Amino acid sequence: MTNSLPEMAEIWQQTLNWQPTDEQNTGFQQLYELILEGNRQLNLTRITEPQEFWEKHLWDSLRGIAPQQKFISTLETGASVIDIGTGAGFPGIPVARIAPNSTITLADSTRKKITFIDQILSELAVTNAKTLIARAEEIGQQTQHRKHYDIALIRAVGNASVCAEYTLPLLKEGGLAVIYRGTWTEEETTTLQNAVNQLGGEIESIEEFTTPLTNSIRHCLYLRKVAATPAKFPRAVGIPTQNPL
Repeated sequence: MTNSLPEMAEIWQQTLNWQPTDEQNTGFQQLYELILEGNRQLNLTRITEPQEFWEKHLWDSLRGIAPQQKFISTLETGASVIDIGTGAGFPGIPVARIAPNSTITLADSTRKKITFIDQILSELAVTNAKTLIARAEEIGQQTQHRKHYDIALIRAVGNASVCAEYTLPLLKEGGLAVIYRGTWTEEETTTLQNAVNQLGGEIESIEEFTTPLTNSIRHCLYLRKVAATPAKFPRAVGIPTQNPL
């Protein structure tokens, strides 16, 4: 079969101190095939070549939940996780595959994408993930979601202060937001610091790393929720992006 994903056992081991089981590798391969198939109807991802898919979707998704190359410990014991703006299901589906004790909510505002993810979850028999058609500004104000999650993942483009406003209201105190980024600058840290202070969080760490195949520079920002988020956040739909904190 031409569309076989590389296994990359050594790279997984070197970069994350972990290797997927045969079953997880099979699951990743099935996920890849389903996304290639779905891409024919929906524009899910431009990344379709096997090595690129492995690096930019699978490896990148899991590297984000492994600060200092170690998986976030609550994922193993059982965390409540939300992936905001999941798109084609990244990073949420790979995270669900490697953290069977955790529950992953895959949220996106595009119904077509969520319908597609529902199909993927059922075909892959992923039982610890569920979907939600929603906007982050809305669920951040709903009692069943606000202060409900241990970990919030966001791998969207856009301003990091906006990502902070989307994620921190959803977290329990002590919870962790993981913001996936490409480039990052000192100036952005200052702006983010100001936003996070208003939202009841703190910047725990900012990690810079290079991807293993193409040596692209990536960053992950880890924000810890240390106090209650004021009730006015998140602001109404559209306002965070138009007027970032």
